Amino acid sequence: MYNWTMIIARACFEELQRDYILYWVLLDYTSDLIYLADMFFRTRTGYLEQGLLVKDEKLLRDEYMKSFQFRLDVISMLPTDIFYLILGLDYPEIRINKLLRIGRMMEFFTRTETKTNYPNIFRIANLIMYILIIIHWNACLYFSFSKSIGFGADDWVYPALDNPEEPEFGQPMRKYAFSLYWSTLTLTTIGETPPPALDSEFFFHVMDFLVGVLIFATIVGNIATMISNMNAAQAQFQARIDNIKQYMQVRRVSKELELRVIKWFDYLWNNGKAQNEREVLRYLPDKLRAEIAIQVHMDTLQKVRIFADCEAGLLIQLVLKLRPQVFSPGDYICKKGDIGREMYIIKDGKLAVVADDGVTQFVVLGSGSYFGEISILNIKGSKAGNRRTANIRSIGYSDLFCLSKDDLMESLTEYPDAKAMLEEKGRQILMKDGLIDLDPANIKPETKELEEKVTKLYTTMELMQVKLKKVLGNYKASGQALKQRIADLERLTGEEVEEEMDEGEVVKEDAKVDEEGVKEKDKKAEGDGEEGGGGEIGKSD
Repeated sequence: MYNWTMIIARACFEELQRDYILYWVLLDYTSDLIYLADMFFRTRTGYLEQGLLVKDEKLLRDEYMKSFQFRLDVISMLPTDIFYLILGLDYPEIRINKLLRIGRMMEFFTRTETKTNYPNIFRIANLIMYILIIIHWNACLYFSFSKSIGFGADDWVYPALDNPEEPEFGQPMRKYAFSLYWSTLTLTTIGETPPPALDSEFFFHVMDFLVGVLIFATIVGNIATMISNMNAAQAQFQARIDNIKQYMQVRRVSKELELRVIKWFDYLWNNGKAQNEREVLRYLPDKLRAEIAIQVHMDTLQKVRIFADCEAGLLIQLVLKLRPQVFSPGDYICKKGDIGREMYIIKDGKLAVVADDGVTQFVVLGSGSYFGEISILNIKGSKAGNRRTANIRSIGYSDLFCLSKDDLMESLTEYPDAKAMLEEKGRQILMKDGLIDLDPANIKPETKELEEKVTKLYTTMELMQVKLKKVLGNYKASGQALKQRIADLERLTGEEVEEEMDEGEVVKEDAKVDEEGVKEKDKKAEGDGEEGGGGEIGKSD
């Protein structure tokens, strides 16, 4: 960055190079030492090959020396400073080869953008930096171009340096400030500058306008994209709220309930709970998703008594199935007598076990508490069966983790021993609380709920429909194939019949010809016989 900003400035503004030459020499050679150190570290920087980190020094050195960046680094370190001995110290542009290190700066920006937690802010800062560098270069080129034409030659170029009425234009700071101002007006296409007078000025101005149009389009496009990305989640969330508001207006929902819904959405957004975890993590592979779930939910799940001694594989399956739920103040999580299909673990907030009136509180459950773990196991002999035994209501906004019975049973199919252990633990808990009937005669066989039966029936019907569709499809395909074969046979049979008919006609014609030949022979024979008979009569006479 130092070379990209100062080399062009020192080359165009002579006072800057001449008055601070000692500082520039010190900074130049310090940057050269940093470049050499960077090249050395590049030969020691590992890289990934098929996911494995390569650390061998020879391989690292060979990899770097084969890269295109190594060639640029070598060119940038060529000792062009020896031309100072020939041209003098007033030509800092001989160090222009240092600008080839731009690749390393771009690589740094890319890695920082990937690792930072504020990528949009970093992109905006990066874009502003590029714009400032372009404006800075254009300002330096404008001043140098004005110098080649002549300061004060016309209104377009930089004013004269020796004008007694405006002596401030001879000061170094005013030179750069005026040039930067002119460059900013031109590149932002504002255009409030004096018109050009010479052909070369026209061409320079046109090129500036073209670059300015590209810069303006880039600025607008990038900033629009960044703002859109920054507000994408909020816009999506707001669209969801608008849809629900519209629905409640159409259905004429009461104002009280509408206000509760809006407050619930406000709570989600203000506490960062508006994101859908499964939607966010769906692009990750199963292993990474499992590791994230373990770090987020494992401690919470291990607090549940029945899961305390379960094997790690089952716990990993379960943490992937935990679903966050948020309840508003006054919401019932469950009521006495409801069928228990989920268990809950309290992450934040407070829940109250209340009487049937919904007001009298028996006990308050806080963060880390859990309930419903016994009902989802549906243990035989339980006096409550799989129904809830208490009314539980949210005092304020409460964040809970939910594990459904179906998800638990799906995970336990691969761990039959764990299933038996969980049922035994649940039976011991019920026995301790006196909620299990030990009389075998009173233990009813496990029956499935009507809803589960209907669900399975629908599933079976859907499978049968799919199979029936396949059978019908195969039947239609077989019928079409059979029809095609019949058509082919009819076509082949028709051709054979025609050939037989043709052969029969030929035989008939041949027989006809033979018959006519026989008749002609008979006629000739009869004629010869008559002639012979007449001769004999004549002789006898």
